[in-house]
Amino acid sequence: MTALTTDTPETPGTPENPASAPRTVREPSVWRLCLSRGGVELRQFFRERTAVIFTFALPVVLLILLGAIFDKQMAATGIPSSQLLAAGMIAAGIGSTCFVNLATSITSDREDGTLKRLRGVPMPPIAYFVGKIILVLVTAVVEVAIVLAIATIFYDLPLPTDAGRWVTFAWVFLLGVTGCSLLGTAMSSVPRSVRAAAPIVNLPFLILQFVSGIFIVPITTLPQVLQQIGAVFPLKWMAQGFRSVFLPDAVAAMEPAGVWEHGRIALVLAAWCLGGLILCLTTFRWQGRKDG
Repeated sequence: MTALTTDTPETPGTPENPASAPRTVREPSVWRLCLSRGGVELRQFFRERTAVIFTFALPVVLLILLGAIFDKQMAATGIPSSQLLAAGMIAAGIGSTCFVNLATSITSDREDGTLKRLRGVPMPPIAYFVGKIILVLVTAVVEVAIVLAIATIFYDLPLPTDAGRWVTFAWVFLLGVTGCSLLGTAMSSVPRSVRAAAPIVNLPFLILQFVSGIFIVPITTLPQVLQQIGAVFPLKWMAQGFRSVFLPDAVAAMEPAGVWEHGRIALVLAAWCLGGLILCLTTFRWQGRKDG
């Protein structure tokens, strides 16, 4: 007696028919999403020609104008005051790019609903912030390169030949960019609209540039109370750090303490990085506040 056999169709996805198995779609990694968001931020920024021109031209125009006004030699050191100004303007350019522009752009993203829409898509929140970090890093590097080019061509600002000075430049740059970016992100929660963001962000930054010795050289010519106010904030220490990179050590005598104070510069900038992070974690909002 023979057993009856029936041919049964092979079901998809079985070992007998591996070709018909459904393909598993791999989700993009967090790192890939972060890089993709960074590309979006860069494309959006460089498509806004007005914003690009204003961002990169403002420190250059100020450097040229103020350099022409203060183009005289400092009796104590024999170097032109325009070189002190140029080193400080590097710090101002970083502050403008990372603090002012970031606070304004995040406020704009919140107002036009970009942040709300991003919260509704399967993208980790960290990707948005990494995208902004990529944006400020690229723009800050370009900003510094432009200011350095103008300072070396027109004001003979000496470029360091000592590797140690470039190491100092690197950590002052990274701590400055980090601290200003975190503070700009936290500041974005203050304005209720993009129209309000410009005066709310630019006014304190303009005042800070004066009390930090960016426009007034040397900084010791400022009243003592203004020097003490400026010493609370990171911009003053960034400018002092960059002066220590590009100017002779004899110029340190014109600083309030008479020395470069690299340890204190690192401590203050690191403290502002930590403080900025705490402010971001406690104040950042994905949606705008409703009036009333």
